[in-house]
Amino acid sequence: MSSATATVSPDPTVVRRPIRRVFVANRGEIAVRIVRTCRDLGIETVVAVSTADRDSLAARLADRAICIGPPAAGSSYLHGPSLLAAALGTGCDAVHPGYGFLSENPGFAAAVVAEGLTFVGPRPEAVAGAGDKAEARELARSAGIPVLEGSPILDGPDAAVAAARAVGFPVLLKASAGGGGRGMSVVEDEAGLRARWPAATEEARAAFGDGRLFVERYIRHARHVEVQVLGDRHGTVIHLGERDCSLQRRHQKVVEESPASGLPEEIRSRLHRDGVAFARALGLDSAGTVEFIYDVDRGDHAFLEFNARIQVEHPVTEMVTGVDLVAAQLRSAAGEPLDLAQADVVPRGHAIEVRITTEDPARDFAPRPGTVGVWDPPSGTGIRVDSHCEPGYVVPPYYDSLLAKIIAHGPDRDTAADRLVAALRELRVEGVPTTAAFARSTLDHPDFRSAAVTTTWIAERGLADFLETT
Repeated sequence: MSSATATVSPDPTVVRRPIRRVFVANRGEIAVRIVRTCRDLGIETVVAVSTADRDSLAARLADRAICIGPPAAGSSYLHGPSLLAAALGTGCDAVHPGYGFLSENPGFAAAVVAEGLTFVGPRPEAVAGAGDKAEARELARSAGIPVLEGSPILDGPDAAVAAARAVGFPVLLKASAGGGGRGMSVVEDEAGLRARWPAATEEARAAFGDGRLFVERYIRHARHVEVQVLGDRHGTVIHLGERDCSLQRRHQKVVEESPASGLPEEIRSRLHRDGVAFARALGLDSAGTVEFIYDVDRGDHAFLEFNARIQVEHPVTEMVTGVDLVAAQLRSAAGEPLDLAQADVVPRGHAIEVRITTEDPARDFAPRPGTVGVWDPPSGTGIRVDSHCEPGYVVPPYYDSLLAKIIAHGPDRDTAADRLVAALRELRVEGVPTTAAFARSTLDHPDFRSAAVTTTWIAERGLADFLETT
């Protein structure tokens, strides 16, 4: 792994604030993960629950659970005032937002800090700067990092057409405040761009509260590679290697792995260097992820965006580096310096993760909430399961459909893939449909085994190619 920086001496002016009780402002598997890590560190936890999650695993594992509203996310997990009032009312020192919901909302982060609590994540200014894609692109450019050809924020379809002509069709029409694979549309020509503009604006406004759009060059044969970065409040920034998240369906990640296979070593080193450079330019003082696109045809890379939070796929990085990222977040938030330097980060083996959701692949991945009658997760050498699921769990229709993440680690990529396929065969879930068989057939495909996949690979092959073997 390339060395990009070294640990600096702790800054004596940084105020260290011990964290004794954490308010977990999230649900599902990430809430369970945060609670368990806090327990290992001797930190008390209070978990937020909507009325739909009163009996959740996270609620039972935490020292205390407090109801913050009805099932609808807008009245519970997305309602900042209720979350903040609950954190203050239960005597918490800090708030961990997990991923999704308000994890990258700069207003919420600022409100937490304004009330004298510690936000377990980057400082609010960094969250704000990273959350605006157009602003993040400019920051990357100023740091000397390659950025895809694109436009600034556009004021209407005429400006979008002019920008697209300059970039060259096809282009991506992107929401400046988008994230998580949402807020993106591929447009092939001027007519399509004009037709898509009104709906894209309204969708961005509804989903993110911000209807601003810009265009970016679309790469047909691309790999999505992201660099895990970690900083503290003493000026140290390191990277923990890269993850390949190219296997996607409708811009949503399906399989993630670390390290990226078949990537030229020169590109890998550049990604690490540019990831650290962006984090430094942002002033990162927590965990974050710098996402890049690798153009397979051109053999070059460019900055995509920055995620100022823990990622869903963070376990693959933990499996190959041995670094507990949630624990690192908590230590950095408390003002502690990082306890490792870049030279200490040595990847071992290979890790692959699949997401198991309650979606029906045979019905175009339609969500299918219901009651889990049987839940029998796999185990074995190199297998890790991150989940909030258990027998009798009622999958609510109000949130994402993630049941579990199953991760396999091995001395090499083939071994990790074989272990993961075996784990998926061992997994037993009854009562709701899942994506387990689809994931298994994907991992068994010769193109995946030879690392010959791109972000459009699943769409180009068609679902039937995978459903026939499920």
